[in-house]
Amino acid sequence: MTDLAPSPAAGLAGAGGSVTAGREERAALDPRALAADFPILGQRPHGKRLVYLDSAATSQKPRAVIEAMDRYYREYNANVHRAIYEIGERATQEYEGARVRVARFINAPAAHEIVWTRNATEAVNLVAYSWGRRNVGPGDAIILTEMEHHANLVPWQILAQEVDGDLEFIPITDDGLLRLDVFEVLLRLRPKLVAFTHVSNTLGTINPVREMVEMAHAAGALVLVDGAQAVPHLPVDVQALGADFYVFSGHKMLGPTGSGVLWGRRELLDAMPPFMAGGDMIREVKLRRSEFNDVPWKFEAGTPDISAAIGLGVAADYLRELGMDRVREHERELVAYALDLLPREVPGIVLYGPPADLRGGVIAFNLPAIHPHDVAQILDRSGICVRAGHHCTMPLHERLDLTATARASFSVFTTTDDIDALAAGLREVQRVFGA
Repeated sequence: MTDLAPSPAAGLAGAGGSVTAGREERAALDPRALAADFPILGQRPHGKRLVYLDSAATSQKPRAVIEAMDRYYREYNANVHRAIYEIGERATQEYEGARVRVARFINAPAAHEIVWTRNATEAVNLVAYSWGRRNVGPGDAIILTEMEHHANLVPWQILAQEVDGDLEFIPITDDGLLRLDVFEVLLRLRPKLVAFTHVSNTLGTINPVREMVEMAHAAGALVLVDGAQAVPHLPVDVQALGADFYVFSGHKMLGPTGSGVLWGRRELLDAMPPFMAGGDMIREVKLRRSEFNDVPWKFEAGTPDISAAIGLGVAADYLRELGMDRVREHERELVAYALDLLPREVPGIVLYGPPADLRGGVIAFNLPAIHPHDVAQILDRSGICVRAGHHCTMPLHERLDLTATARASFSVFTTTDDIDALAAGLREVQRVFGA
């Protein structure tokens, strides 16, 4: 039996405007009301109210996402692009409909430019292997930054070692901002690629993407942006940003684990060879040769995580309905509140990163003479969830002369009460350790 290939006619209708186009001015988010949408927030770890401050690691999921994934398994569990029976056709429709939803969310020109991956990590690797090995050669430069997540560092290390290329790095200031003056100098190397994070997962720094893209393009380089910490927290319009590739993970934007996205300019994706081979990424197979499918399906070998894609589409709609401008303002106010409160209420706390206006909903900190792992463990007794460690940014921690930090990160349901609870919890940590 021959598999039915997805129709190349499926596209993104009516998504030509920005993600906030046509929105009327609306009231600020009400995080307490939104909390009712997240079933897990009713949990009481150690008998305490759950204060979840680890959304930069993985976000919690609203009921709409959970129910959409459950509905797939209960009502129309079937493979996509293959079946001509009713539930199979519905599965394909919902799966490809999710691609349209995500494309609309980031204002991609066409749904066909959305490639499903398992996460942002796989998306970066896809570009490194498929585009990188065809376009980067001996002596060619790739420019990264000192603040990159390992997922946007190690794939380029492997590529550079394999093809004898060079890696160069934009340094940061002590308060976590990129040195664009050094970037300007590095661009004289005529790099093949510039890859950097939109928002730092450790410092929260919001980088000037549009400005950096324009600088890189003027030097003849393509640009990949890691948007894993940006897409859930601020408006993202890939057309306005101007980058060539943009990657993000579903599980950080209220969607399920195992879902992610590579957006790329169509002409680049068309020219790239497949990343993996197998079923569904082919149009015709002979014993000694194969003809590959169109973009995006030529990058999506085998049976995908159908429910995860469907859940991600619902998560994109959930955030879109909230209004990403409102999400950004909510988190900016939370960060400003935290940066003011914590130094006043927690003696000796050390905070890292830029001011609230230049920062996403992430705050990395340390308590002198107390290891971050101990901080996180004591906070857990009060039902407070924070991250402790290097947050997959070991070179950044080395640059700041740190072995580890604790990190609190926010989402749409985070309240000032949660930050007050964090401050009280940190004072309890200090009491336990006699600090």
